[in-house]
Amino acid sequence: MIKTTFNINIDAPADKVYDAMLGISNKATYEQWTAPFNPTSTYEGSWNKGSKILFVGTDEKGEKGGMVSEIAENIPNQYVSIRHYGLVKGDVEIEEGPEVEKWANGHENYTFEERNGATVVTVDLDITEDFADYMNETYPKALGTLKEICEK
Repeated sequence: MIKTTFNINIDAPADKVYDAMLGISNKATYEQWTAPFNPTSTYEGSWNKGSKILFVGTDEKGEKGGMVSEIAENIPNQYVSIRHYGLVKGDVEIEEGPEVEKWANGHENYTFEERNGATVVTVDLDITEDFADYMNETYPKALGTLKEICEK
């Protein structure tokens, strides 16, 4: 696994950025900023610490796919840690096997640091080498969309 970090400065308070990033009061804000990964991106489940959450979308064939994850930590407006441990293929959750093993227990962490009414969002991500180029290209686009949403 490769550890990758992305940062963005958003001219909005941390509570607004946290709410929009996670889609707490309106799931559509989560779906908007994650659309660069997949136009149908959404989540099923809860952001509460210890909760299982599915990050899913549909592929070109209309089949549901994504990740099975757990919210390892959630300190509102400060820090969220997501531990990925499985795959979703159709209506099946796969939690073991070669496809899962290469990235199982990888984390995606969001840190929100508010300074003078603006928020620095830092994303620390564990990724497999074969996804590095994709994430390096797509994550900044997604965070740019989050910035647009929060600064409206």
